[in-house]
Amino acid sequence: MSQAGTIYIISDNAKYYRSKLVKEYLANSRIKIKFLPSYSPNLNLIERLWKFFRKKILYNKYYDT
Repeated sequence: MSQAGTIYIISDNAKYYRSKLVKEYLANSRIKIKFLPSYSPNLNLIERLWKFFRKKILYNKYYDT
């Protein structure tokens, strides 16, 4: 199996992506992590998805208490 090219993963700045174990693994692989800038939820697609779901599911609903 040939290695076609580099795989880029766009990620937040979670500490576990910067752990020694992850860094060692990535050093010997074709996977590269590109980190989003700190405090930029507008660039993080999952944050947009959560915002959409909160708006559609939770807002404007009445719940029995």
